[in-house]
Amino acid sequence: MNKLHTDVILDSIADGVFTVDRQWNILSFNRAAEKIIGIQREQAIGQKCIEVFRANICQTACALRKTIESGKELINYPVNLLNSEGRSIPVSISTAVLCDEKGNIIGGVETFRDLSTVEMLRKEIRNQYTSFDIISKNHEIRRILDILPDIAMSDSTVLIEGPSGSGKELFAKAIHHLSSRKKKKYIIVNCGALPDTLLESELFGYVKGAFTDAKKDKPGRFALAEGGTIFLDEIGDISTALQVKLLRVLQEKEYEPLGATSTMKANVRIIAATNRPLIKLLAQGTFREDLYYRLNVVKVSLPPLSARREDIPMKKYGITY
Repeated sequence: MNKLHTDVILDSIADGVFTVDRQWNILSFNRAAEKIIGIQREQAIGQKCIEVFRANICQTACALRKTIESGKELINYPVNLLNSEGRSIPVSISTAVLCDEKGNIIGGVETFRDLSTVEMLRKEIRNQYTSFDIISKNHEIRRILDILPDIAMSDSTVLIEGPSGSGKELFAKAIHHLSSRKKKKYIIVNCGALPDTLLESELFGYVKGAFTDAKKDKPGRFALAEGGTIFLDEIGDISTALQVKLLRVLQEKEYEPLGATSTMKANVRIIAATNRPLIKLLAQGTFREDLYYRLNVVKVSLPPLSARREDIPMKKYGITY
């Protein structure tokens, strides 16, 4: 097969392709390689490959050199190269040896696929989708996501404020899974769903004989969450009497199950959430100031969906927001 036919074949390939001899001089350079690197074939042929194909592995870990020396091909190895304008381009390379009729290695061939579009799509997806099912393109939510790992690792009590539907539970779960407590239990309690007497036994548990139907000891949610995280949703709905007992957990790291005569230690991180600003409840006298400051060590304020219009997907039939 003559050189013209070879060039035609190489130019029909969508990936960049070049070949070198044993002295690393470029022998062929196809049209896709011209487009990716930004150097014309006439300029590339005859030059050392390192002068044209400037990748981050050229100096210390040249893949083509390893292939020629070992005889083993390389498939889809990710690297970054610099084009003629000095811009870094992500590519995937594959290498193989070139042999003569007697099987002697006389050079090598390298193909490289431009992954710029793939990386751009990956970044776009990453900008919209994050871990733990939190989806947002809103700048304020993105700012919170940026600092979320620091919040998680601090082990401080967290107060999440935001209207219903703003994602408070998702953020609480993300904080737990990013924290050092992630291998322990994550317990959720909706404080607004239970009357005060039931909520107390639900949180702290009870011992046998504490009340008529207490046939045996029952551990509360704090006991179940030992070593892990407890998420107290709608914390603003609890009574002032229960607020005192919760304050003790935060201050002394201990509590008493109903009917018990001794205390239990609580190694639990508390994340609280409310759809009503607690500062307003302070002004109304329905929430204790000391408890508020114990809960409000780290505060996360989530904007309502009405302020995050970019996070509301378009409906069918061309209706936009």
